[in-house]
Amino acid sequence: MNETLQAMLQIAGQEMVSKGLETVVNTENKYLRDLKINLGNALQYQTLSKKESYLLAVSVAINEKNKLAIESFTKLAMNEGSTEAEIAETYACVSLLNANNVLYRFRHFTKKDVYQNSPAGIKMSIMMNPVFGKEFFELMSLAVSALNGCEMCVNAHEASLLKLGTSENRIFDAIKLTAIVRSYTAIQF
Repeated sequence: MNETLQAMLQIAGQEMVSKGLETVVNTENKYLRDLKINLGNALQYQTLSKKESYLLAVSVAINEKNKLAIESFTKLAMNEGSTEAEIAETYACVSLLNANNVLYRFRHFTKKDVYQNSPAGIKMSIMMNPVFGKEFFELMSLAVSALNGCEMCVNAHEASLLKLGTSENRIFDAIKLTAIVRSYTAIQF
């Protein structure tokens, strides 16, 4: 097995090689080395604990419906002390944000008062007292909203995080990690 591939799979806690990743390896594509470096760096940002990094990676994998990545990042998160409740809340957060992101993107795209002023009708009690705390729940919500391209949600979650005292460096590290994990899930599926 290619040394770079082996190192990247170790970083991501995976053993299987997908068809997409195999194609890149077989053509000796230089991107493989870049992706390994990017993924390794993203999972080691100083503003995020390993547990937080892996939980964010799990949220990206869930959002992207990547079973291999969900399984491996969940295992890595559990190895760093994540609980079943935190993993369950990650699934719940991604599910809730998928509903919210569609609704608020629609409102943003249409810019009609009738939609802006109508109640969303989406129950969001999970946001009141999240298992992994309000700040990290907001950080994960921001990451999923960025993935789903919801400008209104991104702005709202970033503002909430700043009010909670989260540094802009931490916010940006979470978004960079989200982007890199998404690029990984696009090739390893």
